[in-house]
Amino acid sequence: MAAQPTANPGVRLGWKGPGALASPSRLPLSRFAAAALPPRRASRGKFAVAAVTIDDYLPMRSTEVKNRTSADEIKSVRLITAVKTPYLPDGRFDLEAYDSLINTQINGGAEGVIVGGTTGEGHLMSWDEHIMLIGHTVNCFGTHIKVIGNTGSNSTREAVHATEQGFAVGMHAALHVNPYYGKTSTAGLIAHFGEVLPMGPTIIYNVPGRTGQDIPPSVIEALSGYSNMAGVKECVGHERVKCYTDKGITIWSGNDDECHDSRWKHGATGVISVASNLVPGLMHSLMFEGENAALNEKLLPLMKWLFCEPNPIGLNTALAQLGVVRPVFRLPYAPLSLERRIEFVRIVEAIGRENFVGQKEARVLDDDDFVLISRY
Repeated sequence: MAAQPTANPGVRLGWKGPGALASPSRLPLSRFAAAALPPRRASRGKFAVAAVTIDDYLPMRSTEVKNRTSADEIKSVRLITAVKTPYLPDGRFDLEAYDSLINTQINGGAEGVIVGGTTGEGHLMSWDEHIMLIGHTVNCFGTHIKVIGNTGSNSTREAVHATEQGFAVGMHAALHVNPYYGKTSTAGLIAHFGEVLPMGPTIIYNVPGRTGQDIPPSVIEALSGYSNMAGVKECVGHERVKCYTDKGITIWSGNDDECHDSRWKHGATGVISVASNLVPGLMHSLMFEGENAALNEKLLPLMKWLFCEPNPIGLNTALAQLGVVRPVFRLPYAPLSLERRIEFVRIVEAIGRENFVGQKEARVLDDDDFVLISRY
């Protein structure tokens, strides 16, 4: 099992207090790296010279990304999975299960993954965990699938810092939500996104049900002139999707139950999907093989079940019952009720077990099978 890095509680991205890193370009050597250097000997009239320069230890800046990708490459991607982050019983990442999930997405035809999004519970991660998982995904799978890191924040400073780090570890694009809770003005929205767009290809995520604030078309149109503006993950509905596609702005549906019609009737490029965690092959068919009302109708009960409680509660429960992740939840998430768990098994039987991820039979887990973690 791959070891997990230990977060340093004294240094957080965006923190400017004592001990903070003021800038990636002024990163000091750690005491471990410093100890590895030979002692410097100063002689009269000469400066001491270290055997290894400090620059050898600096992370890449956002202008030096290892997987430089154009916004046009991101715009062509139709099926993006907002991938689940699985956990070990102590609450750390289960990277073995995670790698299996990503491989399944690649084999099922997904072209991109959102790492640490709402579905991947990025909001329950430290920034150390978050950037590590993006880097891990890039290093293991970045040549086979587009890695889109959720580096958004309601703090512009944190969003800038996290995005710089994400591109430095090689992500192909960033996902950015508008500032939540501390809502801002239209001018503030434009300024916020304007700080991160120059760093690399960017998808803007509009989900008013979570942020409490709609991103109006006037903001998206103002930002569409940026060369790195890849498009919008839009959750408002078909009318908004058509509003943008008529203007040539790339749109991904953010709602699984609307994605078929958004794609084939309203011009959306594709979907950023939760359901594709479970049925990637069927979601690929839905996005690539033309209108298929029968398949869409077949999948709607699953899509509606997934969102009977706030995402990712349904997905976490489903993947555990399929035996592809451990039944471990980071609080405040808790599994669906027994009645809903029984309903999921019936949905699997109706769609066909062979269409779902994993090899084990779907089974109804008991309450005692789940582990709820509050400290990790």
